[in-house]
Amino acid sequence: MKVRQLTYKLFFILGFLLVSSLGFSQSDKQKQLESRRQELRREIQKINELRNENKSKAKSELSLIEDFNYKINVLSNLIKVTNQQANLLTREISSNQNKISDLRDELKQLKDDYAAMIVKSYKSKNQQSRIMFLLSSDDFKQAYKRLQYIKQYSDHQKQQGEIIKAKAIELQETNVRLLKQQEDKKKLIAENRVVQKSLEAERKQHQTLMASINKNLSRYASQIRQKQREANRIDKEIDKIIKAAIVKSNKKAGKTTSSKSFALTAEEAVLASNFISNKGKLPWPVEKGFVRLGYGTQPHPIDRSLKIQSNGVRIATEKGAKARAVFDGEVSEILKMKNVNPIVMIRHGNYLTVYRNLSQVYVKKGDKVKTKQAIGEVFTNPSNGETILRFTLSKGTATENPASWIYKM
Repeated sequence: MKVRQLTYKLFFILGFLLVSSLGFSQSDKQKQLESRRQELRREIQKINELRNENKSKAKSELSLIEDFNYKINVLSNLIKVTNQQANLLTREISSNQNKISDLRDELKQLKDDYAAMIVKSYKSKNQQSRIMFLLSSDDFKQAYKRLQYIKQYSDHQKQQGEIIKAKAIELQETNVRLLKQQEDKKKLIAENRVVQKSLEAERKQHQTLMASINKNLSRYASQIRQKQREANRIDKEIDKIIKAAIVKSNKKAGKTTSSKSFALTAEEAVLASNFISNKGKLPWPVEKGFVRLGYGTQPHPIDRSLKIQSNGVRIATEKGAKARAVFDGEVSEILKMKNVNPIVMIRHGNYLTVYRNLSQVYVKKGDKVKTKQAIGEVFTNPSNGETILRFTLSKGTATENPASWIYKM
C-alpha cells in the first residue's frame, strides 16, 4: 500500500513539473508573439502616418507600388502572428480545461478522504479513549510511539485541510486564467478580421495600380533600369573612396597597400571591437521610420524579371528627420557628387556606415561623433513629399545587412 502511494506521489510530482515547464514555455512564446504583434502594429501606424503626411503629394507609380507592397507584407505578417497567438491560446485553453477537470476530481477525492478522516477522528475523539489507547501499551516505548502517532494523525488532518484549501485556490485561479484566455482569443480574432479587411483593400488598390502600369510596362522598366544604374554609379564611387582610405591607412602604418582591410591603431581596434559587441543592438539611423527596401538582390515589385541590387536599406521617415550616427566614430568623408544629395561616411575602426540622401550636413571630415548624434537632415522630395534615408553598413568594402546590426530592423 505504501509503495503504491509513493508511486502515485512520484508520478504526481513529475506530472506537475512537466505541466509547469510546458506552461512556462507557452507563456514565454505568447510574450514573444505579443511583442512581435505590437511591433507590426506600430510599423503599420508609421506607414499610415507617413501616408497621411504626404496625402496631398502626387507620388510616382513606382513609389506607390513599393508602399503597397511593403504595407501588404506587414499586414500579412500581422495576420500570421495573430493567428499563431490565437492557436497557442486555443492549446492553453484546452490545457487549462483539462487541468480544471483534474483539479475538480482531485479536490473531490481529497474532500472525501478528509470527511472519512474526520468521522474516524470523531469516533475516537473523547479524551478517555486516547488515555486508554496509551495506557493499554505493553511498555513505555510503545506508549511513546502511540503518543507520536496521535500527534502525527492530528498534524496530518491539518495538512489535508491546507492541501484542500490550496487546491481550491488553484482551481479558482485556473478558472480566472481560462476566462481571460477565452476573452483574449475573442479580441485577437476580432482584430484579425479588421486587419484582413485592410489587407483586402490594399490588395485591390495594388491590383488596380498594377493593371494601369502593365499597359505601359516597357516605360516603367526603362525607369527602373535607369534608377539601378544611378545607384550602381554611387555604390562604385563609395567603394572607390573606401579602397583609397584603406590604402592610405596601410601606407601610414607601413604595411602593404594591397591589403583589403584597414590598418588599425590601438584606439581604432578597441572601437571596432566595441562596434562588433553591439551587433543587433545599434540604434536606428533615424528616430522614426520603417524599412521600405531591404538589403540584397531582389526582384522588382513591378517587373519581377528585373533585379534590384540593394547594398543597404531604404528607410522612409518624416519630413525634417535627422540622420543619426549609429555608433561612435570619425567622419571619414563627406561626398558631394553631381546630381546626388550629400553623403556622410563614418568610420568605426574597420567598419563604416554611410548615410545617403541628405539635404543638410552638420559635420565635417575628421569630426569625432557619438552614438545618436545628428549628422544631417534627410532630404524631402518636394514633388512627392517622400523623405528617404539610404543607409549602408560595411566591413571595409564588403557590405553587410544592416538588419543584422540595427535593433529590431
